[in-house]
Amino acid sequence: MESKYLDTYRSWERDPEAFWGEQAAKIHWFRPADKVFDADMGAYGRWFVGAETNTCHNCLDRHVAAGRGEQAAVIYDSPMTGEKRSFTYNEVLTEVTAIAAVLRNHGVTKGDRVIIYMPMIPEAVFSMLACARLGAIHSVVFGGFAAHELATRIDDSKAKVIISASCGLEPGRIVPYKPLLDHAIDMAQVKPEYCFVLQRDQLHAPLRYEHGDVDFAKAVDVERANGTDIRCEPVLATDPLYVLYTSGTTGQPKGVVRDNGGHMVALQWTMENIYGVAPGEVFWAASDIGWVVGHSYIVYGPLLAGNTTVIFEGKPIGTPDAGTFWRVVSEHDVKALFTAPTAFRAIRRDDPDGDHIRRYDLSGLRSLFLAGERADPETIKWAERMLEVPVIDHWWQTETGWPMAANPAGLGLLPVKYGSPTVAMPGYAIDVLDDAGHPVRKGTLGNIVVKLPMPPGCLVTFWNAEERFRSSCLEEFPGYYKTADAGIVDDDGYVFVMARTDDIINCAGHRLSTGAMEEVCAMHPDVAECAVIGIADDLKGQIPCGFLVLKNNVSRDFSVIQREVVQLVRDEIGPVAAFKTVMKVERLPKTRSGKILRGTMQKIADGLPWKMPATIDDPAILDEISTVLRQHGHG
Repeated sequence: MESKYLDTYRSWERDPEAFWGEQAAKIHWFRPADKVFDADMGAYGRWFVGAETNTCHNCLDRHVAAGRGEQAAVIYDSPMTGEKRSFTYNEVLTEVTAIAAVLRNHGVTKGDRVIIYMPMIPEAVFSMLACARLGAIHSVVFGGFAAHELATRIDDSKAKVIISASCGLEPGRIVPYKPLLDHAIDMAQVKPEYCFVLQRDQLHAPLRYEHGDVDFAKAVDVERANGTDIRCEPVLATDPLYVLYTSGTTGQPKGVVRDNGGHMVALQWTMENIYGVAPGEVFWAASDIGWVVGHSYIVYGPLLAGNTTVIFEGKPIGTPDAGTFWRVVSEHDVKALFTAPTAFRAIRRDDPDGDHIRRYDLSGLRSLFLAGERADPETIKWAERMLEVPVIDHWWQTETGWPMAANPAGLGLLPVKYGSPTVAMPGYAIDVLDDAGHPVRKGTLGNIVVKLPMPPGCLVTFWNAEERFRSSCLEEFPGYYKTADAGIVDDDGYVFVMARTDDIINCAGHRLSTGAMEEVCAMHPDVAECAVIGIADDLKGQIPCGFLVLKNNVSRDFSVIQREVVQLVRDEIGPVAAFKTVMKVERLPKTRSGKILRGTMQKIADGLPWKMPATIDDPAILDEISTVLRQHGHG
C-alpha cells in the first residue's frame, strides 16, 4: 500500500498539540487534561497537564471491561525450564491485583519506589503492573546485576521495598540472586523495609526475616484466595510511572524518569502505526524487562494496545540451538518480532545457511524489527533472504522510550536504504549540527539532535537530578535534545546513525565513522560480526582498528581474509580511512542488552585505566581482547 507516512508527519508538524490530543482520545482518563502541552512546566514542557489516569487500568481493566478478558495477554516461554504458560487478560488482572494487595499491606502507597530485581518470568511483569496500579514508581534492575550496582540504585531511588527471586537461569548455570541482594542491602545507605522473594524450583534461598524478607508466592496466594480488590489509584499524567537507570553508568547512576500520560499515548500510537500489529495479535520483543525495550515493548506497549505479548526466558542461541526464536515464532503465531541486531548476528554465525529456519512454519510472521545498536546491512540482507519478510531497522534510546526514526509498517513501508533506520517519526524533528551547534549540509557527518520540545513518552528528567539532565542533554545545543549519536541526514530525509559521538575517530584531521567501517567489514562473506575502534597513534592522532568474529564454517587462512577486508574498506571508503589493523577474535565484549563495549576496548588498546562495565555479559571476553591486542603490540 502507499505509505501514509508523509501525510501523518505533516499533520504532526502543522499542529503537534492537535495531533497528540487526537491520539490521547484512545487512552482512558479519569479526568481530561487542562492542557495538551504546557511549555512552562519542567525542563522543556510537559504533556497532558492536569489529566488523571492509571497505566495499569489502561493495560488491563479497560480491556477486560471491553470484553477482551478471555484473550491471551501474556505468553511465558522458558527453554531454560521447559515451562510454557499462557495468561488471559482476566488471569493477569487477578495476579496483578493480588500482588498490589500484598504491596499495599506492606505499606506501599502512591509515589513510593519499588525495585524489581527478577529474571524473565511472568511475576516480574505482573509486579511492574501492580506498582502502576498503586501509583507506586517501579525501578527494574536487570536480574543478576552486581551487588554494588544494585546498591547504588537502592540509594538513588530510596526504594521502600524490593521484589526479587531466588535465582535466575543462564545456559548451563543457575545464578543465585539472594546473596547479591543481601550484599547490596548491606552496602546500601537506604535499607528497604521489605524484600519479597519468589522461590524458584531450581534454587530455594534462605530468607532472613530480620531483613524484612517475605515469601512472595505465599503472600500473593493469600490475597488471591481472599479475592482482595485493589482499585487503580488515579495519578496525574505528569506523575512518574517508573525510573530506569541507564546501562553502563558508573559512579552516580542516571535514572531516566518516564511519566504516565504521555508514555501511554506514545506507545499506543506506535503499536498500530510503527509496528503494524492489531489488537489480539501476538507481538514479541525478544529482550529483557531490565532494559527500555522490555518496558516499552514487552510490557506496556502491547498491553495498552490489546496485543498478546511474549515473555521469553532464554537466548537466541544455546537454548538449545540457533532455532529457538523460530520455534517461538511458529508455536505462538508471532506476527512481529523485535530483537537486537546482535541476536541475529549470533544466529547467523551459528546457522549461516538458515537450516534451523526451514524447520519451522513462519508463514504467520509479517515483519522483523531490529534496534538497540546499529544494524549492519549484511545482517539485514541475510535476515531478509532467510525470512522473506520486511526487516526494519529503527532507532531510539532509553531516554526516548520509543522510536525516533523508523520505517512505519502500520502507515505503509517506505523504500529501504540499507544502513538507515529510515525517517523521523511524528514527534521528532531531527537535525544534524557541527560541534559549534551550526546545521551541516545534507549528507555531512555531525551530531544528531532533536528539536525541543520532546514528544510524549520521552524522559522528562533524571531522578532527583534535574540540573544533571539539563547539563548532559539540553545545554550543549540550546533548543535541542542531544542524542550523543553521530550521523547524517540525506537529501530524502533518511537518517543514518553512524556511531556514538564518543566513537567517532579523528584520523589526521578527518572525522571517520566507526559504523561506516563496520558496515564494510561485515560485507565480507566470512565475517559474522565485527567492531571498529580508534586507537591512539603518534602521527595521526587515532587510527582505526578492526576486530572480526568469523562464521563457524570458515576454514580459510586468516591472513588472506585480513587482506581482503582491508582492501574492501579501501575500496568502499578510501585510503583516508587509514584502515590497516585487523584482528581475529572469538567473540566481542557486549552488555547484556547486546551493545558492543567499544569504549572499554579502546581504553584497553590505548593502555588507559578502565573499569569493568557493570552491564557486561561475560567479563572473561575482555581478557581475550587484551591478549589479542598485546599480541599486536597494543595495550
